[in-house]
Amino acid sequence: MGVLKRSGHAACAPALALLLAACASVGPDYQRPALELPATFGDTGAAGTIAIPANWWTLYGDATLNGLVDAALAKNADIRFAVAKLDEAEAALREVDATLLPQVDLGGNTARTRSSTLNAQPIPASVPVIQKNQRLTASTNFELDFWGHLRRSAESARAQLLSTGYARDVVGLTLAGSTAQVYFSLRSIDAQIIVTRESLATREESRKLVGSRARGGLASDLDVNQAEAARADAAVQLRDLLRQRLAYEHQLGALTGKLDLALSEGDLRRMPQPPLPPAGLPSTLLERRPDVRQAEQNLIAANAQIGVAKSAQLPTFSLTASYGGSSETLGNLLAGGARIWSLGLGVLMPIIDSGKYAARTEQAEARQRQSLASYQKSVETAFRDVADALSNVQQTTEAERDLQARVEAARKSLHLAKLRYEAGYSGYLEVLDTQRTANDAELALVRNRQAGLSYSVDLMKSLGGGWTPDAATARR
Repeated sequence: MGVLKRSGHAACAPALALLLAACASVGPDYQRPALELPATFGDTGAAGTIAIPANWWTLYGDATLNGLVDAALAKNADIRFAVAKLDEAEAALREVDATLLPQVDLGGNTARTRSSTLNAQPIPASVPVIQKNQRLTASTNFELDFWGHLRRSAESARAQLLSTGYARDVVGLTLAGSTAQVYFSLRSIDAQIIVTRESLATREESRKLVGSRARGGLASDLDVNQAEAARADAAVQLRDLLRQRLAYEHQLGALTGKLDLALSEGDLRRMPQPPLPPAGLPSTLLERRPDVRQAEQNLIAANAQIGVAKSAQLPTFSLTASYGGSSETLGNLLAGGARIWSLGLGVLMPIIDSGKYAARTEQAEARQRQSLASYQKSVETAFRDVADALSNVQQTTEAERDLQARVEAARKSLHLAKLRYEAGYSGYLEVLDTQRTANDAELALVRNRQAGLSYSVDLMKSLGGGWTPDAATARR
C-alpha cells in the first residue's frame, strides 16, 4: 500500500507543476522604460500646472473657427478612417478574448452506405448490405493555457486596441491644429488684402497727384511712369493675395468636408491672442501626449509577443470532448441507447524544429527593441516640440512690439515724404521708397501676428491639447 501511495503522489506531481505554471505567463512583464528628461523646457525655464481644455481652439474667441474645427472633427475622412480602424481593433480583441473560453460546435450528418458482398470475410446474413446512419454531436477542442500563450496574445491585442484609440486622438488633435492654422493663414491673407488695398488707394492718389503736377510742369514724365509702376505693382500684389485666399478657402473646405465653403472676409489684427498655459514639467508629457501613449502601447504589444513566441516552444495541451447520438433512423437519434461521447487530453510539443521557434522568439525580441526605440524617439520629439513652440511664441511676441514701432515710424515717414514732395523739397523717388517701406512694415506685422497664432497652436498641440488618457479611451 505504501508503494502505491508514493506512486500516486509521483503521478500527481507533473499535474501539480502544470497547474502552478498556469498561474504565470512566459515572457517578460512590461515595465515602463526609465527616461532621463530635463527639469525645464530649454532656455524658457517654463514649468507649471497644465490647464488646457479639450476644445482648446475656443480660447481664440472666434465663432467661425469653432464651427470649422467642429465640422472637421465630425466629417473629415481621416477621422472616419481612424474610427473604423478602432472598430477593427475592438473586434480583434474580442476575437482573441474568445480563445480563452471553450468553443462548442454542433455537427450533424446523415449517411447511406453499401458494403461489398465479395470480400474475403463474408457479411453475416443478419447484417444488411445497405446501412443508414444518422449522427448529431456537440464537440469542443479547448487549449489549456498553461504557459500564458493565450493571455499574452490578449495582452498584445488589448495594447494594440489602446494604441489604435490613441492614434485616433492623434488624428483629431492634428486635424484640429491644421484647421486652426489654415484658418489663421486665411485671416492673415484677409488682413494683407486690406493693407494692400489701402496701399493701392494711396498709390492711386499719388499717381493722380503726379499726373496733375506733370500737366502743370512741376513733375517730369519719369515721376509719372514711376507712380504708374508703383500702382500696378500694388494691383498685382492684390490679385496674388486674392488667389491665395481662394486656395486657403478650398483647403478649409476639404478639411471640414464642405467643398463649397465660402467665408466672409475678416481681419487677423482684430483677433486677440489666447491666454497661453504654462508648459508644465517635461515628465508629464508621457501622460498627456496621445502619440507618446500610442508608442508606449505599441511597446507593450511587442513585449507581450515575446511571451507568445516563447510559449510556442513548450508543450500545448488541449482538452477535447464530444457528446451526441448516433442511430439508423432519426426517430431513435435522441434515445438513450443512441448516446455517444468522448473525452480526451491531447499534447503537442515540437521536438525537432531546426531552430524555427527560437528564431521567431528572436524576431519578437528584435521587434520589441524597435518599439522601444520608437517610444524613446516619440518622447524626445514631444520634448523638442514643446521647447520649440515655447521659444517661437516668445520670440514672435517680442518681435511684435518692434514691428508695431516700425509701422508707426513708416507711416510718419510716408506722411512727411508726401509733404516734402508737394512742397518741392524732395523728388518723387523718396515718396516711392517710403510707400514701399510702409507697405512692407504693415505686411510684416500681419505675418508676424499669423506666425504667433500658428505657434500658439503648435504649443497647444505639443502639450497634448487638453487630451487625457481616461477621456481618450471613453471618447468615440
